[in-house]
Amino acid sequence: MPSATPSSPTPTSSPRAEPGPGAPSAGTRGAAAPGAVLHPGRAPFAAVLFDMDGTLIDSTPSVERCWTRWAGEMGVDPARLLGWHGVPARAIVAALVAPERVAEGVALIDRLEVEDTAGILPLPGAAEALGLLPAGRAAVATSCTRPLALARIAEAALAVPEVVVTADDVERGKPDPEPFLLAAERLGVDPARCLVVEDAPAGLAAARAAGCATLAVTTTTPADALDADVVVPDLGHVRLVVDDDGVRVLAAGEER
Repeated sequence: MPSATPSSPTPTSSPRAEPGPGAPSAGTRGAAAPGAVLHPGRAPFAAVLFDMDGTLIDSTPSVERCWTRWAGEMGVDPARLLGWHGVPARAIVAALVAPERVAEGVALIDRLEVEDTAGILPLPGAAEALGLLPAGRAAVATSCTRPLALARIAEAALAVPEVVVTADDVERGKPDPEPFLLAAERLGVDPARCLVVEDAPAGLAAARAAGCATLAVTTTTPADALDADVVVPDLGHVRLVVDDDGVRVLAAGEER
């Protein structure tokens, strides 16, 4: 079964965007003042759908170790691992090895990644964001398999929502919208009233195709490569406000 997102390699040669000072920027539309609503003109969101790797957790060291070892064992040039971030592992393997070796390659990367979770940490603001959202207002949609997702969540010591959609639950992974559509369905909410938080272009494409609003974090991908409604360095730069109407996302700082 497909592994996932940072079960897809993060290119080591790609620039890692450094969190900048101050308030987040709304795409190319300028900086938002502290306390400003980041998706103005929209009703409060019914739910927030989070990607996992690169959004809630930093699994990059594990990903790079595992895929480098995988490439060596499978006889694949490591340079061919660049540019796959956000794509399910099965799709990566299928693109890199002969058809008769796909099953072998998927089994190998699944085993390597589940066994090697050392150094996986929560990203800034992740625990706080998850802790603020009540049941029914949040889900995780990851390209990881369920065993890998559970292993990484445990290593990061994060409390995750009841709804977790993995590669084992869908026929088509990101950039197909199926993971986010299924997450919204399991929450019983309209995808058009959901906010997706993502770090990868493939995940943002999936969110747009699902009809969701988007919030991108620059933890693995430079801001200019992220096509999102709002772009921030990480979840520590936003504040979620929950009431009976839903969830609003504010720029970190005092609410106006």
